[in-house]
Amino acid sequence: MAHFAELNENNEVLRVIVVDNNDTSNSDGEEIEQIGISFLKGLFGNNTNWKQTSYNGNIRVRYAGRGDVYDETLDAFISPKPYNSWILNSTTADWEAPITKPELTQEQEDSGYLYYWDETAYQQDNTTGWILTQLSQSEET
Repeated sequence: MAHFAELNENNEVLRVIVVDNNDTSNSDGEEIEQIGISFLKGLFGNNTNWKQTSYNGNIRVRYAGRGDVYDETLDAFISPKPYNSWILNSTTADWEAPITKPELTQEQEDSGYLYYWDETAYQQDNTTGWILTQLSQSEET
């Protein structure tokens, strides 16, 4: 089975559809994206826009999800930007915090601590943003 994302005029993913391999392959059984796109246009109209995606991330960096955006330059599906200050890494197609996340010590990790991003803290002081917190026992299970 192959998976295809339908894109709107802004390259935002509207939905992902599963297409049978028979509708995406040539006579030699080789999967070809354009064959799948032509099949989908036949079903949903020539004015629709489709890009193939893959569960294992072999195509276009990651599996497309509704609300993701297809970036033509990176040939990748990009998740929504999580925070205003985060920056898109053009190599990995991932959003990254403007400051590096601190490493947990083994003791912190063993005690159920983690870092989370606080955009308000970063906007008030751009040398902060990662906040250390401890999960309660009920949150850990």
